Amino acid sequence: MAVAKEVQLKISNLHMAFGGVQALMDINFEVKRGEIFSIIGPNGAGKTVLLNCINGLYHPQRGKVEFDGKEITRLKPYQRAKMGISRTFQKLELFKGATVLDNIRLGRHIHLKTGLLSGSIYFGKTAREEIEHRDFIEREIIDLLEIEHIRDKMVGMLPYGLQKRVELARALALNPKIILLDEPLAGLNLEEVEDMARFILDINEEERWQTTCVLVEHDMGVVMDISHRVMALNFGEKIAEGTPPEVQSNPQVIKAYLGEAEDLYVTRR
Repeated sequence: MAVAKEVQLKISNLHMAFGGVQALMDINFEVKRGEIFSIIGPNGAGKTVLLNCINGLYHPQRGKVEFDGKEITRLKPYQRAKMGISRTFQKLELFKGATVLDNIRLGRHIHLKTGLLSGSIYFGKTAREEIEHRDFIEREIIDLLEIEHIRDKMVGMLPYGLQKRVELARALALNPKIILLDEPLAGLNLEEVEDMARFILDINEEERWQTTCVLVEHDMGVVMDISHRVMALNFGEKIAEGTPPEVQSNPQVIKAYLGEAEDLYVTRR
């Protein structure tokens, strides 16, 4: 008999409003350690708002966010990052005037132990620590995401698809327990979508990483192919949760997307 996985992230009775607009209403769900949990819904359904509540950019008016058994509802984003929650963004948040390597190195900042004074001298322990972090980035991340050929290039000069890959690399540099992915496939061509989906599976399944993934995405083909479970939102309310086949055939989900009883899932094969 399969052993049930422990709950890593728990959202309870979450409410988030902006003025008179209810962005999230009584949202409840759990994410189990080691799974790919996808959140779908039409534009304006509240998906990004939900991710912002999880990583601390927003503080909900009511409800709780728990991670690894601890309530984190009022913690700041950097405190959640130290606990192992990392994030990519729907709109790229990269330093366009810095190199790929320097952008990724920023994701390691919470692991730095040397202070400002020793860092400015760059000698002894500081130099050794820098070498360790750089080795981790080169060996574990740059190779994984196949970006060795652009490691020294300015991010602002790269095609959009490669910039998306760099942002994923920076999120991985934190060495997270859970990663929040906000539309990582948006704006990519078919080949780039297939590559990104493969990277997400590697992050989730490879023994070195085994990272829990919370994925917000509009590409239903990929969502239904790689997710363990799916939750659907519409106008700030949860309308369905379950396995991909259960959610794709749910009448409320079909209506929210299409307005009529058609099959939501169009396979890529």
